[in-house]
Amino acid sequence: MSTLRLLAPDGTASDAALNDSGIYARPTAALQSRVAYAAAHVVPKAHADNTPGQPADIDWDATLAFRRNVYSWGLGVADAMDTAQRNMGLDAAATRELIARSAQVAREEGGSVVVGVNTDHLDATHVTLDQVIDAYKEQLHFTEEQDGAGPVLMASRHLARVAKDAEDYRRVYREVLQSATVPVVLHWLGTAFDPELAGYFGADDWQTASEVLLQIIAENQDKVVGIKMSLLNAESEISVRERLPEGVRMFTGDDFNYVGLIGGDSIGEGDGHSDALLGAFAAITPVASAAIQALDAGDPEAYRRILGPTEELSRQVFASPTFYYKTGVAFLSWLNGHQPAFQMVSGLHSARSLPHLSRIVELANASLALESPELARERWHGMLQLNGVDTGRIGV
Repeated sequence: MSTLRLLAPDGTASDAALNDSGIYARPTAALQSRVAYAAAHVVPKAHADNTPGQPADIDWDATLAFRRNVYSWGLGVADAMDTAQRNMGLDAAATRELIARSAQVAREEGGSVVVGVNTDHLDATHVTLDQVIDAYKEQLHFTEEQDGAGPVLMASRHLARVAKDAEDYRRVYREVLQSATVPVVLHWLGTAFDPELAGYFGADDWQTASEVLLQIIAENQDKVVGIKMSLLNAESEISVRERLPEGVRMFTGDDFNYVGLIGGDSIGEGDGHSDALLGAFAAITPVASAAIQALDAGDPEAYRRILGPTEELSRQVFASPTFYYKTGVAFLSWLNGHQPAFQMVSGLHSARSLPHLSRIVELANASLALESPELARERWHGMLQLNGVDTGRIGV
C-alpha cells in the first residue's frame, strides 16, 4: 500500500495510507439543482520572473486548460476574481487578457462564465467618487463586449477608501448598475479576504451593512441577478438570502460553511438554499460536481457524505491569514496535474509553510480530492525531499 509522508508543525514526520481517490464520474447532463461556479486561479510560466511586484506572465495553455477541466465536470467558471489574485499580483493588462481568453473558452466549451469587474486599474490611491464610478463603468463595458461573460461587480478598495457613508455606496452602485446592459452579480467580500474593505457598504457590522446592500438590490432589481457573499459567516448569508427579492440568487462565497448553505432545506438546514461561487470549488471540482449530481438524483444523504469531508480541507486552505488561500488552490492544482510547477504570480507560492501544505495533502487525501493519488504522492514527496525531509517509510 502506498503511503504519504506528512509533516507536523514541530517537524515530526508521520505516514498516512494513500486513498484510492479519483473515483467520481463526470456528469452526462447539465447540473440542475444548483448553479455552481468554481472561482479559478491563474498559472504563471514556470520560467517567468514570478517575484513580488513583477507583472503577471501567464501560462495560457495551463490556465485555460484548467477552465476546460472545470467545464467538463458541469461547473461554471468565475474568473478574474479574488482567486485569480486580483489586487495580489494580477495586473490590469493580464486581467483584461484573462477575461477575453476565458470568455472565448466558455463559448468553445458551452460553459457558463462570470468575471470580476473592479476599479483596480486605477493608479491613484486617493480618488473621487466620480472616478470610482467611471472606473467601474470602464471595466463593466469591457466585460459586456466579451460575448457570454457575466459581470460580477466586485467590492472596490478605492470605494472603501473614499466613501464617507452609506449614501456614497448607494450612489456609486446606482450609477454603475444603471449603465449595465446585462444582468450583474454583486459581491460582498469580507475583511478576512481583504482587510482594506473594512466598513464596506457603510458599516463595520454586517447587520447594518446588509440593510444598505438590500436597498441597493431593491433599487436596481432589474439589473441585479445575484449576490455573492464572502463573509465566512453563515448567519449573515442566511439573513440576507431570506430577504432577497424574487429572481435574485444568493451565491455563497463562504468557504467555511458551504455544505449546509448549498444543501439548505435539502439536508434540513434552513429554508431555501444558496447557489455557489467558491474558490474552494476550484480545489475540489470533481467532488463538488459529484455532490451536486447527488442532489440532482434526490439523494441529500449522498450529497453530505461526498461534500461534507471537504469542508475541513477548505478551512485549512482558507485558514488565517485567509487572503493567502490562493496558495492552497494552486498547490492542489499542481498536485492534481493541472499545472507543470508549483509557481504563482508575484511569488505567492511561498505564502504557506510546509506543515500547512502537509495538512492540505492529508485532508485532500481523506476527502478524496486527490484526482490522481500516485501523481500527487510523487509530487509532494519530491517537494519534501527538495526541502530536506526524509520520505522513507516510518515504523517498517
